[in-house]
Amino acid sequence: MAGLQTDVDALAAHAEVLKHESAAHAHDHDHDEKHLKEKADEDSLVVSEELDGVHDGLEFPTELEKATLRRVSDTIPWNAYLIAAVEAAERFSFYGCTVVFTNFVQHKLPPGSRTGAGGPNGISGALGKGQQTSTGIGTFYQFWCYVTPLVGAWIADAHLGRFNTIIIGVLIALVGHVVLIVSAIPGVIDKPDTSLAVFALALVVIGFGTGLFKSNISPLRVIVDPVYTVSRVYMYFYLFINVGALVGQITMAYSEKYVGFYLAYTLPTAVFLLCPLVLIAGRNRYVRSPPTGSVLALALRAFRFAARGKWSLNPLATYRALTAPAFWDAVRPSTIPAAARPAWMVFDDAWVDELRRGLKACWVFAWFPLWWLTYNQLNNNLVSQAATMTAHGLPNDVLSNLDPFALIIFIPISDKLIYPALKRRGWNFTALKKICAGFFTGAAAMIWAAVVQHYIYKTNPCGYHAATCEDANGNTLFSSLNIWTQTGSYVLVAFSEILASITGLEYAFTKAPKNMRSLVMSVFLFTSALASALGEAFVSLSTDPLLVWNYGSMAVIAFVAGILFWVTVRETDAQEDELNELAAGHVHSEKLHATT
Repeated sequence: MAGLQTDVDALAAHAEVLKHESAAHAHDHDHDEKHLKEKADEDSLVVSEELDGVHDGLEFPTELEKATLRRVSDTIPWNAYLIAAVEAAERFSFYGCTVVFTNFVQHKLPPGSRTGAGGPNGISGALGKGQQTSTGIGTFYQFWCYVTPLVGAWIADAHLGRFNTIIIGVLIALVGHVVLIVSAIPGVIDKPDTSLAVFALALVVIGFGTGLFKSNISPLRVIVDPVYTVSRVYMYFYLFINVGALVGQITMAYSEKYVGFYLAYTLPTAVFLLCPLVLIAGRNRYVRSPPTGSVLALALRAFRFAARGKWSLNPLATYRALTAPAFWDAVRPSTIPAAARPAWMVFDDAWVDELRRGLKACWVFAWFPLWWLTYNQLNNNLVSQAATMTAHGLPNDVLSNLDPFALIIFIPISDKLIYPALKRRGWNFTALKKICAGFFTGAAAMIWAAVVQHYIYKTNPCGYHAATCEDANGNTLFSSLNIWTQTGSYVLVAFSEILASITGLEYAFTKAPKNMRSLVMSVFLFTSALASALGEAFVSLSTDPLLVWNYGSMAVIAFVAGILFWVTVRETDAQEDELNELAAGHVHSEKLHATT
């Protein structure tokens, strides 16, 4: 519990800063701060309780202080960095492998090669199945990786706990990485159908392990300051992810091009071995929540109970009844006599408020599949686009590293300069405003890609058949357009991630009830799976001569979605502070186990 005491000290120091900045309360608060520290329980940290009694009986912070004082972030605890290191290693392996999937599936083995290496002037390849098949398989993999977190969250919350679920997920993914290596070794890779079957098996196994890992890794952390600290933690968490992704993608792109796919799959596997080692070494520093029973089932029961008598044949009347401000009052235990309460009603009123907030967050996430459509272009079509351009010896899949590289540069800039500057000017750049801006930035990235594709068709010797352009000797012909022309797309997508993806992770964490964080996080990740399923409908556009239409469609969808998103969430945005300040709810886990 040493890390917990550190958090208590940080909270006291934060109170000291606020004390000196407040002109409205200039008298001494030493006694109150001492009392604040003494109240901290060694086993739990409930912020709302620790803030009581400060300022001579006034609520701390007061409404005046909320309106006038500068809001700052708390320090980030060391266990957050440990988790970020694990995630960086996992993302190194995930993206290190994924970055070469497009070439592995789309292009055939180079002449005389048994490893798939293309060399300085060629394109690496293995299976030769074409761009549509490559995009389809890549889209399925993204779908699978983000469906399985729902299973991971249920297993963690109801049966094994988060830490145990993560360990099992890491071991399963490790097996999948080994199978992936087998698909690329000489003797297998030169038999396309056999290699494809082994490759597909590896994707299924890795995706399942990733799902158990992803939905539970973020909630292992615990922090004190509710809004700005969470935002900062997730920004730097994402920074660690992209350090791992950047190193993994660059090294694997060159490994694939100059050595072969077997090395590009082996090195990520070796790095992935760091995950269980770091997890086990730091196991005593994490928040290891035990399983509490099926909280999802409890939430569904609460919703059904509150919705009794509110259904109608008129859809508009039903919508109004289900979204009325008093909807959740019917399921608050305080409004129901003890003798009339169902056996499953093992929560308090505060947990009902948290559940309502969590469902609001899930409604926000309902728009994310349309944003993920633009992001997913990085992993398939933009890699294929680069393969039709003049590369001057660069691997065609190395340009995708501009995305994590831009993130590594601009995440600290956003944290240290841009967001503080906006706060100083009085503009409350809330989470929902950031997400909305992320939609528009994603649309801009797709406009850039569409324009580049248009000029590829104009400058390629084969015109609108750039992806299959060869001379009489079978040598690939390229557009004269330099591969670095793609830079704008990747940088704009990176800004879009900072605004939408990072903020979505933050929103899932802060708006979910504490015992439903894995579940709400998995719902957020599931939106990427829905985007992949939706993306399958656009696979028919992932081929010449329709690629301009593909990118243009993505731009229009993201732009319109951004407008509709803001129309539907602006009322929730106005309640941001109110939602963040809800008291922590409680569920009696022993009683919950007895009813599930």
